[in-house]
Amino acid sequence: MVGLLGKKLGMTHVFGEDGRFISVTVIEAGPCPIIGMNQKSIRIGFDSCKEKHLKKPLLGTYKKANVSPCKLIKEFLKEPAKEYKIGEEVKVDLFKSGDFVDITGNSIGKGFQGGMKRWNWHGGPQTHGSTSRRRIGSIGSSTTPGRVWKGHHLPGHMGNHRMTVQNLKVVKIDAENNLLMVKGAVPGHKNSYLIIRRAKKKKLQTTDKPSNG
Repeated sequence: MVGLLGKKLGMTHVFGEDGRFISVTVIEAGPCPIIGMNQKSIRIGFDSCKEKHLKKPLLGTYKKANVSPCKLIKEFLKEPAKEYKIGEEVKVDLFKSGDFVDITGNSIGKGFQGGMKRWNWHGGPQTHGSTSRRRIGSIGSSTTPGRVWKGHHLPGHMGNHRMTVQNLKVVKIDAENNLLMVKGAVPGHKNSYLIIRRAKKKKLQTTDKPSNG
């Protein structure tokens, strides 16, 4: 199950086969050079950088593989039926239109937020001079247990979480420009890094159900 590393470029829309607009996310996917491998997995890099920004042990790894330095390195499982070589590039043609992928990234950070924005609280009264519209209010009982339960939804840091969006359909591929277009939104802001893998759960959805007879 080899994947790709990419960078989110933004969103746009394309025409589908039925002539309707499809909202898509444009991702710069690859090329990702193979830096190292073992029996079960391979390490690939993405987005070149200058040598002065790397430590010497890591720089030696790139020189040994005869690969230009990269900003991002991730490890993926190998496909048993395919042979890989160090220095070979994994490109966006790994996928094709109609495939389904799982995309992992960090969601957009929103800083410190109140409970109404962070947890969709209903809020307090809005009329008659109430000053409790967006406030926390009562958060615990008095005698028993005499404390606030752990895990209570409260204001705090919101966003910037690692998350995965599953079963996104590949709408179009531009192999010449290393572009991958998937239907829908993916986590992260523009120019944020993404991990693209083949969808794990889509096969379970497409299997035929046994007949009752």
